[in-house]
Amino acid sequence: MGSTGSPSVAALPTSGLLPPIRTPRSAPAEWKTDDDSAVAAAEEEPVTPSARLFEAIYIVVMVGLGSPVNLAIFSAGIAAQLARYPRFRSIQVTDGCKSPRWACTEVNVDDHMIVPTLDPAAVEADPDRAVEDYVASLQALPMDCSRPLWEFHFLDFPTSEATSTVVFRVHHSLGDGMSLITLLLASARSAADPTRLPAMPEQPARTGAIYEPRHRQPLPSGALAAFVAWVWPYLALAWNTVVDVIFFAATIVFLRDPNTLFRRGDSQVTLNPRRRFVHRSFSLDDVKFIKNAMNCTVNDVLVGVTSAALSQYYFRKSGYPKTRKLCLRCVLPVNTRPTASLQTYVNMIESGKSNDVAWGNQIGYILLPFHLLVHDDPLAYVRKAKKTLDRKKSSLEVIFTCMISELFVKMFGLKAGAFIIRRMLTNTTTTFSNMVGPTEQVEFYGHPFVFIAPTVYGIPQALIVHYQSYNSTIKVILSVDEEIIPNYTQLLDDFVESFGHIKDAASRLSTHVKKG
Repeated sequence: MGSTGSPSVAALPTSGLLPPIRTPRSAPAEWKTDDDSAVAAAEEEPVTPSARLFEAIYIVVMVGLGSPVNLAIFSAGIAAQLARYPRFRSIQVTDGCKSPRWACTEVNVDDHMIVPTLDPAAVEADPDRAVEDYVASLQALPMDCSRPLWEFHFLDFPTSEATSTVVFRVHHSLGDGMSLITLLLASARSAADPTRLPAMPEQPARTGAIYEPRHRQPLPSGALAAFVAWVWPYLALAWNTVVDVIFFAATIVFLRDPNTLFRRGDSQVTLNPRRRFVHRSFSLDDVKFIKNAMNCTVNDVLVGVTSAALSQYYFRKSGYPKTRKLCLRCVLPVNTRPTASLQTYVNMIESGKSNDVAWGNQIGYILLPFHLLVHDDPLAYVRKAKKTLDRKKSSLEVIFTCMISELFVKMFGLKAGAFIIRRMLTNTTTTFSNMVGPTEQVEFYGHPFVFIAPTVYGIPQALIVHYQSYNSTIKVILSVDEEIIPNYTQLLDDFVESFGHIKDAASRLSTHVKKG
């Protein structure tokens, strides 16, 4: 699938290019690596069991730009950055073998740069809707498996949020959302100082273990009491893990959420529903204000907002009495890889090797209960979310669910592993994720990013909720089955309204505490 139509090219100063990177003067027609060892390694690398499970899933990242698109410079940047990484110049091959492997191939960058021809009248009448319609249409446009499965789509007209829009589509087998977003950011630079990488928020280092014992209180006096205080967290960890793994197995076999406005009936499940992708922005400072007022985490706040928004939409649309209470579950995919800095990704791009980064899909799952109910106090949604997430932190559910899915693929084949993932998704209501982005504005070869909005399609759930922080905002992005949730813009409004109610309640709480 190549470029069509004529791109609108703006005359941007070449001083916007990234100084630390040697950039070609024009976009090359073909790009080949000079590192034969990297090519050989890429050709020998098997496709991991986790990657094989995501055969039908694609990641879509909508990026709003603060300038018109200079296609020549943008393409040159892709050739100098992303296209240098082995996975982005590899395809899956079998050669008669049972298990597929990655094989390096020649990359014509122009084949991955798509400039669609849209109806000028539709663009002029409602540019936001034109972007939404085009992104929704990507599900019906198959990617060419003879090429690396990634591409950029350029919509070079202004919308309510941005001067132009770039849509990055990539197959999930190339990596999970966090690794792909991080790779994209490692290819960008700070808009304030293009000589350095984007500033990222500090995060706790992870060495591979998901569970870390919390800070303990001083042990009580007395040998028996001290021993019980020491061993109790580990007993709780073991018990919670066993319970969670049993519920995960039950979900695969028979346990399913009740049918609601957010879930298809068991006979209606489809892998490829007609999807819409919509998003709104919150103030990141407001999210942190709620976090501090409630003495909780950002994830607690966002899960609480999600529960409040879904409850508001459900009771308004269903007509059920507000005394009703439903317990549903969402799937939280968790990246189990050790964390890596942006500089590590830069080194990987420069070298053409992935030795320093554990790449691919290494994902475990948390089945997180949440409730549809009406609280008089909006902060009750956050309190409930905090209690549930704290309980899930004292469990090795993520590690065991990752191991189980990979073990089934290795022992019983791809169909068995895919069966587990499909049953998990079809028997739950939604998928939830939250990804952390830069704390400042970034640019890619003179193109400043206004917003970043990642999402997915190919998952057999009617609703998928993503959050992405960037600069001073946090985006909520909904991937919805428009047949099951036709009023998806109202649902998005409920997220904004519920967030406002929770923020107002947190403000009153903070004022009350200060007066007290």
